[in-house]
Amino acid sequence: MKFLFLALLFVIGFSATSQNPVYITKENIPYYENTNSQTDSYIKERCVLDIYYPTHKKGFSTVVWFHGGGLKSGEKHIPNELKEKGICVIAVNYRLYPNVKSPKYIEDTAAAVSWVFKNIASYGGNESLIFLSGHSAGAYLVSMIGLDKKWLGAHNIDADKIAGLIPLSGHTITHMTIREERGISDAQPVVDDFAPLYHVRKDAPPMLLITGDRELEMLGRYEENAYFYRMMKLVGHPQIVLYELDGYGHGMVEPAIPLLLKEIERIRTKLE
Repeated sequence: MKFLFLALLFVIGFSATSQNPVYITKENIPYYENTNSQTDSYIKERCVLDIYYPTHKKGFSTVVWFHGGGLKSGEKHIPNELKEKGICVIAVNYRLYPNVKSPKYIEDTAAAVSWVFKNIASYGGNESLIFLSGHSAGAYLVSMIGLDKKWLGAHNIDADKIAGLIPLSGHTITHMTIREERGISDAQPVVDDFAPLYHVRKDAPPMLLITGDRELEMLGRYEENAYFYRMMKLVGHPQIVLYELDGYGHGMVEPAIPLLLKEIERIRTKLE
């Protein structure tokens, strides 16, 4: 009877574990490993990431998430809507203006993504299923390193290894804070080497662009994404989609997450 009771407890415990998968979060992991990062207090403060991953499966997809805040503010966080979805989510902090200026924000983004490529397998993830996403400034950073290959190239990572780019309401022109650094008005659009639009290319990773309603968004955000979409189609990019979320303004992350997850599943199914 005692043996039967213990066996029953084991079965119940196993069933509960299988029905309630366990996720682990590890916080404030430095993503720079060179000597300068160990002596620069601001790098030590800001250049860290959190990783949230499932322990019940291997070969999972990973979303690297970059927060918004105009390159001036914001903190790493893992959106609740991305939790317990069978995927890994990595939330990244990066240095901010006016403590640093461009291209430091982009360099930090590339360093963080490089860390993911080099380390995700040790957590159980598939390095062929790394997706980059973020909102606003974070979306801009994602687009920059996914399109201009030199940033990840500095870490010996080919940007085309990214499984998908999913920027939410990001600039495709030069970011407004970078324009501010140069004394240029928010209302003056600039397309130069610091604009994702400058780097349109046919062979970029799959892209899903999502913005809020054009009448509710900020600073022509939908229109610049629409132009970027058209130019990517013009150069022959085969996998780019643009969604405009009617009725939502710039803070459109929550309704965009189901579309993000659907895109991850679409690409995962195709690759596997």
